[in-house]
Amino acid sequence: MNEMRAIVLALRGDQADIAPVGNFGCSHCNSGNGCGSGKLAQMFCGNKPRKFSARNPVHAKIGDEVNVVLPEGMLLRSSLLMYGLPLSLLLGGALLGASLGGTGAARDGLALLGALAGLFAGFGLGRWMARNTTRQAIVQSIVVH
Repeated sequence: MNEMRAIVLALRGDQADIAPVGNFGCSHCNSGNGCGSGKLAQMFCGNKPRKFSARNPVHAKIGDEVNVVLPEGMLLRSSLLMYGLPLSLLLGGALLGASLGGTGAARDGLALLGALAGLFAGFGLGRWMARNTTRQAIVQSIVVH
């Protein structure tokens, strides 16, 4: 299971809104010897704190620092859902659009429109599927200082 530390921001029934604690990436980011994924995350995600929802069976309170776990396979499934599905629909839309067109520029234009339609449909479908999933992060324990 994947684990991370987070701070509880708000409570909604048995759900807790949490924000991860610490930097993006591993400890090598600050030394400049790492792969740089932490720098990319900072560049594209901005400085606003990220907020997630997690089940809260330990009844953590607002302001508590907690350990959060992701169920096995959740990270891979989420990655495939948010990257693989739009990419697959982009390619499928491009092929469908190209098969509808005649030759030359008309075919290329339809392929482009099909690719864009597939991409946006993939993002929309992925977002809908992510919202309707029953698997989510779980607050495992409260960190005692």
